[in-house]
Amino acid sequence: MNDAVLRLLLIMIAAITVISGAAQLIAPKFVLGIIGGDGSVAVQHTFATVGMFMAITGALFLQSLLKQSKEAAIPRWIGVQKLLAAALVFWGVQRGVFGDLALGVAAFDLVSALLAFWFLSRIGK
Repeated sequence: MNDAVLRLLLIMIAAITVISGAAQLIAPKFVLGIIGGDGSVAVQHTFATVGMFMAITGALFLQSLLKQSKEAAIPRWIGVQKLLAAALVFWGVQRGVFGDLALGVAAFDLVSALLAFWFLSRIGK
């Protein structure tokens, strides 16, 4: 895969992260209903807070990709965030916090992390 295709994939991932984070922020009960999570007020509030961070970090990554930034810290920490998100969502499914559909979210985050780390290795830092 050449650098342009990898960058395009990451741009799409960053945009999806912004959109899904905004959806969590704006409509946490709806999103929790899709992935089989508890819809209590406290859980909705926490889920909305996580959505806010997703939207912000996704926007940061999107901006850095569109501007073709060479700053290695951004893909490095996005990769770490996505890797840990994948692990925590998977753990949440294992514990019965989320339904099996959330495994798709975990898989998306895992692939996103691997691509971010691959991109990091390609920008040479």
